[in-house]
Amino acid sequence: MGVIFTSTIKIDAENKWFIELKDMVDGRVAECYDMQEYSEKVEDFGSDYGGNIDAVNWYKDDNVPPHVMDMIRQAMAEHKAEIEEKQGEPLIKPEGE
Repeated sequence: MGVIFTSTIKIDAENKWFIELKDMVDGRVAECYDMQEYSEKVEDFGSDYGGNIDAVNWYKDDNVPPHVMDMIRQAMAEHKAEIEEKQGEPLIKPEGE
């Protein structure tokens, strides 16, 4: 069985966005209110599988406005750049490398 997580962007009762991370293997769920927390939870959940995650499937609730999606995309791009700078290499390598 593959290790699959789902990440669903949601809006809470106070109109704050969060990402609901769910481990589809054991059903664990975490609510992450920023990209740092999300990254830490993915790493934490993934450590149970030796860091071998087959897929992270992304979804969003219908009530998530476009400007929130833009904010999350920007936050994800910034976080990715920070990780790549620390590692000294891109997270996603071109095919054939």
